[in-house]
Amino acid sequence: MITTAERARVFIQAQRLQPRLGRLVRRHPTMVSGVFLLCLMGLMAVGAPYWGTLDPLELNPIERLHAPSMLHWFGTDMLGRDLYSRTVYGSRISLFVGGCVAILSVTIGLAIGLVSGYHRHVDAIVMRVMDGLMAIPAILLAIALIALVSASVQNVIIALTIPEIPRVVRVVRSVVLSLREQTYIEASRATGARVLRILVRHILPNTVGPLIVQGTYICASAVILEAYLSFLGAGTPPEIASWGNIMAEGRAYVRIAFWIVLFPGLCLATTVLAINLIGDGLRDTLDPKLARRM
Repeated sequence: MITTAERARVFIQAQRLQPRLGRLVRRHPTMVSGVFLLCLMGLMAVGAPYWGTLDPLELNPIERLHAPSMLHWFGTDMLGRDLYSRTVYGSRISLFVGGCVAILSVTIGLAIGLVSGYHRHVDAIVMRVMDGLMAIPAILLAIALIALVSASVQNVIIALTIPEIPRVVRVVRSVVLSLREQTYIEASRATGARVLRILVRHILPNTVGPLIVQGTYICASAVILEAYLSFLGAGTPPEIASWGNIMAEGRAYVRIAFWIVLFPGLCLATTVLAINLIGDGLRDTLDPKLARRM
């Protein structure tokens, strides 16, 4: 039983929250817009079976290449499969790959960047390896890695994570180099603090802001690269619905059935736009110089 006092407390908290939300929308409209769009795409992916979808692999040759209608909202493809269902289910692959690549690359790059930036003798070796990886375009390196193994979602994640790690390493290394000679770091060394303690307690918190921003851009880049690989036939297997696969299959019919490429392309563009808007908003929020100007 909810008492009157509890109701009053909830009402007061709601009244206090409204000005904060209004202030957040006024100060960071782009980030709020990005969060809203990304939440919509996330809901579409999570609730794919409940949005009036059909089996994305169900073939119906009689209804092949039908234009959008009340029966098939996004039309059908060359095999009669419902394009709306395939587009909705395809969002799962793109968002899953983007999130996994961002988390893995940030985690691995953070560990390598901390060690490389703090130890000079390690830095000389590690950064030459990172420079070599960055010299190869990400899409070409991903295609080469996929060519060595079979095409699957797990292999696509690994192939996209490796080219992104050097970018994270360089960001973390730059932060560590700027903090390594600070007075409080030298004081920690003088007191006998271990290297791990210095890295975790004093340096790691200063890398959180840049890493969050970098992670959003890596996620957006991974979503696009996954679509590239699938479009080129080197990504997820054809039996798995993804935006890249859908557009790759429909490119031969784009003149007579443009909707096969249109709707997955719009979803892909919306997702990447949302992630980039969030990244720009987080950059403006976490950068103290930009925050003072607002």
